[in-house]
Amino acid sequence: MSYSSTSVSTSPIDGQKPGTSGLRKAVKVYLQKNYTENFVQSILEGGLGSIEGSTLVIGGDGRYYEKEAALLIIQMCAANGVSKVIVAHNALMSTPAVSCVIRKYKTNGGIILTASHNPGGPDADFGIKFNTENGGPAPENVTDKIFERTRNINQYKICPDLKVDLSKIGQSVYTVDGREFTVQIIDSVSDYVEYMKEIFDFPSLKNYLSSGKQVLMDSMNGVMGPYVKRVICEELGAPETSVVNCTPLEDFGGKHPDPNLTYAADLVAEMAKGQHDFGAAFDGDGDRNMILGKNAFFVTPSDSLAVLAHYLECIPYFKKTGVKGYARSMPTSGAVDRVAKTKNQKCYEVPTGWKFFGNLMDAGCLSLCGEESFGTGSDHIREKDGLWAILAWLSVLANQNCSVEQCVKNHWQTYGRNFYTRYDYENCETGQANKMMDHLNAYVGDESNIGKEYSAKDKTYKVAKADNFSYTDPVDNSVSKNQGIRLIFEDGSRIIFRLSGTGSSGATIRMYVEGYENDPAKYEMDPQVVLRPLIDIALMVSKLSELTGRDSPTVIT
Repeated sequence: MSYSSTSVSTSPIDGQKPGTSGLRKAVKVYLQKNYTENFVQSILEGGLGSIEGSTLVIGGDGRYYEKEAALLIIQMCAANGVSKVIVAHNALMSTPAVSCVIRKYKTNGGIILTASHNPGGPDADFGIKFNTENGGPAPENVTDKIFERTRNINQYKICPDLKVDLSKIGQSVYTVDGREFTVQIIDSVSDYVEYMKEIFDFPSLKNYLSSGKQVLMDSMNGVMGPYVKRVICEELGAPETSVVNCTPLEDFGGKHPDPNLTYAADLVAEMAKGQHDFGAAFDGDGDRNMILGKNAFFVTPSDSLAVLAHYLECIPYFKKTGVKGYARSMPTSGAVDRVAKTKNQKCYEVPTGWKFFGNLMDAGCLSLCGEESFGTGSDHIREKDGLWAILAWLSVLANQNCSVEQCVKNHWQTYGRNFYTRYDYENCETGQANKMMDHLNAYVGDESNIGKEYSAKDKTYKVAKADNFSYTDPVDNSVSKNQGIRLIFEDGSRIIFRLSGTGSSGATIRMYVEGYENDPAKYEMDPQVVLRPLIDIALMVSKLSELTGRDSPTVIT
């Protein structure tokens, strides 16, 4: 059957500048007239070098409005001359799987429908993100082009009569404006699992779990449910009771799908009973992870990255490729730097946002990377990957034949401990948050603050460096400025402030505090106790409470 496209007149809509992970807004914003259409048209025109004849991947985390948006995007791709779209079954595809599929099928990129760890539902959030042909989030030069198109758009193209059944796996070919347009519905879980089998020793992992180890995986009603069930239960033989909240729901079952100690409290409580050896939680789109040991022993994402760096060679993939280097986002603790120094490996410090790792991976400089925001991954794809991280941890535990807690404590004994905490102040009034950042920018711009001493409790810290982090990409020499306020003290302790780019409304202030200890007597102390002097100094210097009216954070990790 033949179809015809149509052009619809439109006009620019303010506020469509993509953030670190696409454009995230409330669902009600996306439902405004032409809002989704404008942004998708801008992705096609600004994100693709050439639309005609291109192939795109489409998938998302299953949140409210996703299926409608996926069908709309298919209609717009058909009208704009895209040759083929590869779409997830029922439009459900984790962000890591999208990256995997883009790379496997060598497509021109993909559109991911997700707001990641933000809540879902008609009164919550939605997001659209463009990934390029390397499988990673669009870099700034591409998102700038997309944004520029949103500011000048005057029409969008659509084929409104083209209807696709997303529930039927298979391939269909349509004729649109005299051109062939192919829609391929795939089981993305199979593609992803097939790849994981190339990376990890699944028979060894199955033997490890069959030795009596009890695991508990919480998918938080996000997209990861089908992936986790396939891998943990069907492939590795764990009982179905090992996985919970595995049905993707449009509102995530009322959960906030962010895998941290606050929002994954049910998993923490269950692990605290001491019946499970290993626990993990995933966010809505499956790129983030939280690791817990027996009795709810919490592994900070910074420590998780460092431990994996130390043992990376026990994973078959890295035995084959070798370890090329490590990287972390600037706010992530320096624990992995200590591993890199010992192993004589390069360790890169980049701004927050996975796209900054992609250039290093493509240039062959990087094998393992991570962010303190519960994201860990490697160069197997160009996104952080929650399930990959869990399989990597299980590989380490099987190789070392020890518990999660023993593994982490052994690491501290070898390298010392980078005590670390993050305070999130969510939904701050934007003007107040900006006023606080202006105050901090003025502080770091005043050279007289270098050498200044601050005392709290029984500790005194001397400022060695104060700046707003700027990054020059070693591959293409691109420069990214204003990536976060840093106060670095003479003993290596750090205080960092950033405004998050992942919220859909208001402003989220993130405050990061880090201090290093090499006294074994202190390794098992509560980070909130050890870091209290630095926390007090951070709040005092920033004037956070005075300028924002916030007396306590929303989340502490």
